[in-house]
Amino acid sequence: MMPPTAMLLAAGADLPQPVAPGWQLVVAALAGVAVIVVAITVAKVHPFLALIGGGATVGIVAGESIPTVLESFTAGFGTTAAGVGILIALGAMFTKLLADSGGADEIVDTIVGHASPRMLPWAMALVGAIIGLPMFFEIGLVLLMPVIYLVARRSGLGLIPIGIPALAGLSAMHGFVPPHPGPLVAIDALGADLGLTLALGVAVAIPTIIVSGPLFGTLAGRWVTVDAPTTFDLDPDDGRTTRRPSFAVTMFSVLLPVVLMLGKALAEIFVSDEGQPVRRVLDILGTPLIALLIAVIVAMFTLGRGSGMDRDTIAKCTGAALPAIAGILLIVAAGGGFKEVLVDTGIGTLLADWATGANVPVLLLAWTLAALIRLATGSATVATITASSLILGLVDGLSSGQVSLVVLAIGAGSVFLSHVNDAGFWLVKEYFGMTVGQTFKTWSMMETVLSVSGLIVVMALGLVI
Repeated sequence: MMPPTAMLLAAGADLPQPVAPGWQLVVAALAGVAVIVVAITVAKVHPFLALIGGGATVGIVAGESIPTVLESFTAGFGTTAAGVGILIALGAMFTKLLADSGGADEIVDTIVGHASPRMLPWAMALVGAIIGLPMFFEIGLVLLMPVIYLVARRSGLGLIPIGIPALAGLSAMHGFVPPHPGPLVAIDALGADLGLTLALGVAVAIPTIIVSGPLFGTLAGRWVTVDAPTTFDLDPDDGRTTRRPSFAVTMFSVLLPVVLMLGKALAEIFVSDEGQPVRRVLDILGTPLIALLIAVIVAMFTLGRGSGMDRDTIAKCTGAALPAIAGILLIVAAGGGFKEVLVDTGIGTLLADWATGANVPVLLLAWTLAALIRLATGSATVATITASSLILGLVDGLSSGQVSLVVLAIGAGSVFLSHVNDAGFWLVKEYFGMTVGQTFKTWSMMETVLSVSGLIVVMALGLVI
């Protein structure tokens, strides 16, 4: 069971001590977050630059010298880039292979083709979750839109009851399950176990997707009616290979890194002797970097060669995945620098003291911080980075499972109420052909339901873990 915050501070003896009086650190933290919010939402500054400005503001207002602030920021930047950046790059390569080989199309066609009209919303939620497991939200959305259009037209159910469940599956995986950038950043910042967080993330995502997907989608379809356009052809001559890998081969490729990381987590639970050969092998194979590297190498054969790609095409495919994620890598690394400045000024320790006195549940505090920053900036990644930084002082003394739940609480808060400052809001609006009001009633409400139901599931798990 999650201990109250009053029990946590004693375990945080190694936390950096505040470098200034409490009121000054509070002002520094608020000023840093305000700089990030205003820069992103008003000045339309790229989040990478906004996070640099926010980190500098925190350190300077807290009274630290500029060289000290720069040292903290660059240390955090480098550590985060090394710990998370490689995983994001490997995930992007795998995603590109899955899309260009036709494997993603094979998953969609197989699952949707075996569903009855009544079960189509549930099938679309499953498709969204599976596609969302290895893919970034935006890529998954672009990939799924032609299928959403076709299924909505053929079923006669309308675009909302079919599309919302798919979006719920995509968004839940983006917020809860590594190797997506948000969960990876929180795991890295808080020192959570990746395999255990992945397992708990899937456990949280399943009921959350059910509530915010098929159930809410059916309800939303009653007050917003949108017909699917005919702008996409599912089989365009777009230069892709004409042969797809089979459904079984594709699913094996998608689930391989998940199984490897879960195997490591299970070995840590059930095999107590670290010296046993089975434990050592599973520990190595389940290391996130090794698991994703194996998945990419295997996918080159199962998805790449399996769809008829030659070596040059596979090389171009994997290389083409990297430019698209350059911005994400810089944002994530800058977030690590921002976090390090917060940590080194002792703001995390101050927040831990405050939370101890107020006796605020850690999970609720983590969710609230992420939700507020998400509302202000529109970025789930920025919300995750900042909330993880602010909550850092409260996870010392928690068990591995409890730290994973804190990561998931932050993930739930990071998807709260997407609105006009979120690029995803406009992406969904345009693809679905909705007005701003209709987008609020469907997409924004779905994200809110997903966030709140995710928090409820996480807090329920917190009662027993």
